[in-house]
This record gives sequence, structure tokens and C-alpha cells, in this order.
Amino acid sequence: MSIRDNVEYINNSKRLAAERNGRTGEEILLIAVTKLHSPDEINEAIDAGITDIGENKVQEILDKYERVKPVKWHLIGHLQRNKVKYIIDKVDLIHSVDSFRLAQEIEKQASQHNRIIDVLIQVNPAGEESKFGIDPTDIDELIDQVRNNCPHVRIRGIMSIAPFFDDAEDCRPVFKQVKDIYDKYKDIHDDRIDFKYLSMGMSHDFEVAIEEGSNCIRVGTAIFGNRDYRSEEM
Repeated sequence: MSIRDNVEYINNSKRLAAERNGRTGEEILLIAVTKLHSPDEINEAIDAGITDIGENKVQEILDKYERVKPVKWHLIGHLQRNKVKYIIDKVDLIHSVDSFRLAQEIEKQASQHNRIIDVLIQVNPAGEESKFGIDPTDIDELIDQVRNNCPHVRIRGIMSIAPFFDDAEDCRPVFKQVKDIYDKYKDIHDDRIDFKYLSMGMSHDFEVAIEEGSNCIRVGTAIFGNRDYRSEEM
């Protein structure tokens, strides 16, 4: 199947999953994860209707930014504080804020560019050592710290990566937990906290994530096929 065919298939699948949750497909934002994929492949996806793309690494954004057609950029991977300055004027949403120190650096760089940066708080509900994200019990403190000290940072929601299970159904309890966290803040709308995105669900589990309330899915392999990790090692 071509990238266009895959995008059409994903859009249809997310529509059906959304309808099972009493929503429409248009309410679910599809972010095409473009890690290790070429600008030509990304542009093919954009031509197929993709409006938002997600990169895991700052360097890949810098390498591809000028060669990709107009699109919204998301930084979805772990963000080191010393890399913030390189993408602060390029990304529309940072999904992976997991510490006040990172938020402070985003604030510093955003203030220099005189712009408000939208971010998501990354939570790690399963406490996996291999994944970034804060413990759910620390969310209130982080949100308060950002709200009171970072006027150029706006919290737009929650992001999480569920543990990988062969059966995506096993992810459901984790998605439920993250949705409960999101619901705690979803009705707050001001210039510092304005929840809009619950970012959870990837190629193997996005349908279950949508059924449990996700409105933002990050899909790479199901659109572009398997990545060539050899290129990352070169």
C-alpha cells in the first residue's frame, strides 16, 4: 500500500473508533510520526492530507524543516534543555514536558522570541524506567510551577506512551488512567492552562486509545512502514 492508501486507512480507522466513543473522526488529530523518514516521504503524506507531523529528535527537525511543505511541527520525543533554543521558533506543540527545569528553559527561549509556546505534560502512569514522563502524583505541582512562573508557556494537555503489549486491549487500563488525569483539568480555560489535547495512541494501539478518550494520536509505522534504523546509526 502507498502512503496515501495508509493515510486513508488510518483516517477511516480513527473515524470508526471515534464513533464507538460517541465522537467524529474530525475530533481526532492525526500526527504523522516522521522519525527516520525522508522529506520526500513526508511531503507525500502531506499531499495525502496530513496536516501535522511529529519528530522525536531536534536534529531531524533542523535537517528537514526547510525541505518539507508547510505543515505543523510537533516535538514528541524527549527534549533536552540545551536543545530547546534550536526549535523554539519552529514547533507548534511540544508534547514532552516532564520537569519544571525544562519548562523554565522553554520559558526563557520563548520570551526571547516573544511568543507563547504550547506544551503538553508527559506522564508515565506505568512508571516504566525506559520511558520519560512524570509520575501522575506530581502533575499538580508541575502545573502550578509552570502556571506561576512561565508566562510564555501554555499547558494544552497531557501526553502519554502506554507500555507495549502484543494485545492492544491490555493498554486500556493505562489509557483510562491518563484520561482521568486529563479530565481533572479539561474544564480550565485561561491564558496559562487551556486543555485541548489528550495525546495517546500509536500505530499498534491508537484505536483503543481513541475509544478511551484520546483526541490526538501519533502514528508512524502504519503510515510510512518500518523505519530503517541503519540510517540512524550512520
